[in-house]
Amino acid sequence: MTSDKHAPLKGLRVFDLTRILAGPTCTQLLGDMGADIIKIERAGQGDDTRKWGPPYLKDKEGKDTQQSAYYLCTNRNKRSFSLDISQPEGQALAKRLIAQCDIMVENFKVGGLAKYGLSYADLKDEFPHLIYCSITGFGQNGPYASRAGYDYLAQGMGGIMSLTGEKEGSPMKVGVGIADVVCGLYAGNAILAALHHRSQTGQGQYIDLALLDTQVAWLINEGLNYLTSGKVPPRQADEHPNIVPYRVVPAADGHLILAVGNDSQFRKFCTFAGVPELADDPRFVTNSLRVENREALYALLPEVTRQKTLQEWLDGLAALAVPAGPVNNLEQVFNDPQVRHRDMQIDMPFDGCEKGKVALIGNPIKFSETPVTYRQAPPTVGQHTDEILDELLGMTAEEAARLRADKVI
Repeated sequence: MTSDKHAPLKGLRVFDLTRILAGPTCTQLLGDMGADIIKIERAGQGDDTRKWGPPYLKDKEGKDTQQSAYYLCTNRNKRSFSLDISQPEGQALAKRLIAQCDIMVENFKVGGLAKYGLSYADLKDEFPHLIYCSITGFGQNGPYASRAGYDYLAQGMGGIMSLTGEKEGSPMKVGVGIADVVCGLYAGNAILAALHHRSQTGQGQYIDLALLDTQVAWLINEGLNYLTSGKVPPRQADEHPNIVPYRVVPAADGHLILAVGNDSQFRKFCTFAGVPELADDPRFVTNSLRVENREALYALLPEVTRQKTLQEWLDGLAALAVPAGPVNNLEQVFNDPQVRHRDMQIDMPFDGCEKGKVALIGNPIKFSETPVTYRQAPPTVGQHTDEILDELLGMTAEEAARLRADKVI
């Protein structure tokens, strides 16, 4: 656990009505930077991902808890508040809490919160300072706006699956929910920009984020390859559309990622590989020529790269500043000395679990003056309800007990 004394977003509070992955990614990022995240969950049920397992965190007897690895990945630095917003008293309580918040993030279907009186239109006049961020599959308008959206659909409809997989194989999704994650990161960026605007004007605003929009945005170079040429890019398997050689090649004892970014690096690689003549081959002298003649070059490389072990390639090419690396499985990733040095695995205290702590993936942002903080392990459902009622609303234990009896909280 680390203190948030100097955290960059300390003093800001978020009313978090998100679940699954995109929204929780956004709010965990804000929480890591010091914001107080009040995660609203339905009593007894909570975030859908709590049940998305196995694997689950184990209790002290070695049995599964209700804390799935999926849930744990994006819910640290949050306080869980159980609330039934379908009840009028729950809606009123939500508004009392929103009054104490700077930001609201939600990922209900378009119009889903209007029936509870919690849409932006319902809140903006009463809370003009509020920054309200909605995350949906397709945005608040357009022909698909009413559809439910999921990461898998966004990857397919947004084009990344058409670019992923073997050249002659089927389209493939990326191995993690990357459309959700990137949308959450865009949402975090947008909220920070809105906070800056508010600091200058005092005015909150509405932010409309869509999985499909952000998926299209991160097509990046392949998107521009199409827009520039008018040609639909094919799947390249593990190759790069614009750089050659840039792919996995065999070593004597494993697989090597070779990522040659310019002609100078290619010449250094060829010299170290013992085939300097390849750098002078008229088919391969420049990157543009290598792209045109990629099949010819890739047909020659395996015989060359199999002449050295993986470690020989890694050490030799690193010394020459030629980018190369291994293909690590996740055990190797989290044991990698660079990954460990950069604190990309962290442990947080977690009462009631087998080891008394939970392993999480660290935040990659390294601030020089306002470091990210790890204050609260992913909470159990409603873990902080009474604490928040007392701290923010000054509610008595008797009133809280009545709300609990009425199943409002």
